[in-house]
Amino acid sequence: MGHNRSVRESDLAPKLAVLKALAADEHVTRVAERVGLPQPTVSRWIAELGEQLGAPLLVRSGRRVRLTRAGRLLAEAATRSLAALEPGLREVEEELDPEKGRVVLGFLHMLGRAIVPELVRSYRAEHPHVRFGLVQNARQAVVDKLVSGEIDLALVAPPPAGPEFESVVVFEQPLIVVVPAGHRLESRKAVRIEDLADEDLITLEHGYGLRQITDDMCAAAGVVPRYVFECQEIETVRGLVAAGLGVALLTHAEFAPPPGLRELSLTPRTGRIFGLTWLSGNPLTPAVRAFRDHALRTHGVQR
Repeated sequence: MGHNRSVRESDLAPKLAVLKALAADEHVTRVAERVGLPQPTVSRWIAELGEQLGAPLLVRSGRRVRLTRAGRLLAEAATRSLAALEPGLREVEEELDPEKGRVVLGFLHMLGRAIVPELVRSYRAEHPHVRFGLVQNARQAVVDKLVSGEIDLALVAPPPAGPEFESVVVFEQPLIVVVPAGHRLESRKAVRIEDLADEDLITLEHGYGLRQITDDMCAAAGVVPRYVFECQEIETVRGLVAAGLGVALLTHAEFAPPPGLRELSLTPRTGRIFGLTWLSGNPLTPAVRAFRDHALRTHGVQR
C-alpha cells in the first residue's frame, strides 16, 4: 500500500501543473497544446487525480470543461505549492548554468593573499555572473569539508591521497630552512634535515600541511623533532624565528621577511606541492568544472 502511494506521489507534480493550467483556461485541448502533452493524456491525468481523491475534478460544460469545487481547491493548492517550488527550480537551473552557477573553493590561509584572489579575478573577468564561496582553513579542515560536500574544490598542500580523491598539481614552492641572524648555520650554502636534529623547531599545529611535511621529512631522515612552539600562522612562525626562539622549515616569504631572519637552501632540494583536488566519481556542476579547468590552464597544468 505504501509503495503504491509513493508511486502516485511521484507522479503528482506534473498532474498538478496541468490542473493549474486548466484553472486558468478551462479548455482541455488548448491546455494540452500549452503543456506539450496529447489531449487524451491530459484528460486521463485529471481523471486519475479525481479517482485518487474520490471526487471528480472536472465536469463538461458544452465544449469546455469546468472545475468542480474540489478541482478548484486542489488547483489553488497546486498554484501555491508550485509557486513555492519555482525559486528552488530557478536556483537549480542557475547551478547548472556554467555562467551563473556557484563555486565553493576551500584553500589554505596563505593562499588568500594573492594566489586565490588573482585566480578568482581572472575567471570572473570572463564569467562575471558566477558566484563564489571561499573557505579558508587548515589543510585537514579543508579536506574534511571536501569529503562532507561543503566545498566543491580544495587547493591544499600536499594534495590528499586515496582513491576517493582526484588531484592535479598546480604549482610547487621550494622548502627552505629559516634561522635567526647569527645562528650557527647562517653561513651554510645549504642545510640538510639532519642538521636540525639538535635544534629547537618552530612549526604549525597538527592538521596543517606544512606540519605534516615537516613530520614526514624528519621521520625519513631519522630525526626526532624537538618542537618548542606550535602555531596557526606561518607569519607567526617567521616572527618567532626572527626573535631567536628556534628554527623552522618554511617556504620563501611572499613579502619582505622580518628583520633578523635568514633563509637557507634545503638539500636535497624539496618542494611543497599544491594540488587542486575534487572527489573522484563525484559529478561536478558545469560552473565548478569550468572553474577547475580554468585554474589548471592558468597554472599551465595538463590533466
